[in-house]
Amino acid sequence: MDAATRPQLRFLHDELEELKAKHLYRHLPILSGEQKAVTEVDGRTVINLSSNNYLGLTTHPKLRRAAIETTRKFGVGTGAVRTIAGTMSIHMELEKQIARFKNVEAAVVFQSGFTANAGTVSAVLGKDDLIVSDELNHASIIDGCRLSKATIKIFKHRDVSDCERILQETANWPGRKLLITDGVFSMDGDIAPLPQLCDLAERYNCIMMVDDAHSSGVLGRGGRGTVDHFGCHGRVDIQVGTLSKAIGSMGGYVCGSRDLIEFLYHRARPFLFSTSHPPAVIGACQAAFTLLESPDGERLVKKLWSNTKFFRRGLKRLGFDTGASETPITPIMVGDAAKAIEFSKALFEEGVFAQAIGYPTVPLGKARLRAIVTAAHKRADLQKALETIGRVGGRMGMGSA
Repeated sequence: MDAATRPQLRFLHDELEELKAKHLYRHLPILSGEQKAVTEVDGRTVINLSSNNYLGLTTHPKLRRAAIETTRKFGVGTGAVRTIAGTMSIHMELEKQIARFKNVEAAVVFQSGFTANAGTVSAVLGKDDLIVSDELNHASIIDGCRLSKATIKIFKHRDVSDCERILQETANWPGRKLLITDGVFSMDGDIAPLPQLCDLAERYNCIMMVDDAHSSGVLGRGGRGTVDHFGCHGRVDIQVGTLSKAIGSMGGYVCGSRDLIEFLYHRARPFLFSTSHPPAVIGACQAAFTLLESPDGERLVKKLWSNTKFFRRGLKRLGFDTGASETPITPIMVGDAAKAIEFSKALFEEGVFAQAIGYPTVPLGKARLRAIVTAAHKRADLQKALETIGRVGGRMGMGSA
């Protein structure tokens, strides 16, 4: 135990030792340079399969220029929360831009996708209300549900029949009802059955909410998300998106009706009690959405999907199980957490960075490497990664190599 640790915190050391014994302890990988398809992590040059930078926008020249120009004009910070003196004209401009992009009345930007989900659910629902939630929804949704103090009912993953069973059993619920799902599920890469869930929300008088963090910039025209992908415009009351993944910067947003956004101005605690985004972030996000609405944006989305299909086909030829993935999130199923960590470490030593994911992020016995393909990967990068995965996996008795 560290000599500086006070007795009151001895339990922290003990719990960390327990994590190590269970092979669940992990250090923070440190990038020495930019977030790119090939980058330097912990002093080693690696093919990066662990980033949410779906379209490669973290280093895009247009976003760099916008961040610098906005900083020169507005400074490096805002110095206040949005409701006092932290709302600049560029914050409002970005929110109008997002609303146009998503084909809704209004939008509001939060400090992160996590706070967007947690802040919205806990603001809209209360202790007399009901939340019906997919069992694999993101942690931010789970925390928002708990903070709301509403009654929570969980339906089996993507199981429309099980969802309807719950809604039938609670048809006479006296309070409000929220039906909530991820658009794309972050660990499995599969897509929610959104049209069928919208049908249920309408039939049973539920507020319909979708977290499109992993489908923003990925699905739909120019990356407009699952609502656009399925043609469900006007059927989803609350859409959550992120600025931290395909958009290439940082933050989250909620969009929907003007009344919804005005209500969140008054009741969403992360919005009320957090300093607003610095100008550089807002400028970069504005540039990203402008790019997505252009032919260049559509080309990036097509490149992302072309790379995804190439990589997944390669993994399947090598005999690896990619689960139920339908998107650039491509799990390489292993099962045992310790073996997944060993596989990840061995790949890293040979120049492929694909993080192991185990319990409690995924269920026990469902450990995997989560590989994410981006538009920035060159085919040579992906081919080299596949060859390395096949070779290392073969040595460990995985795949058919």
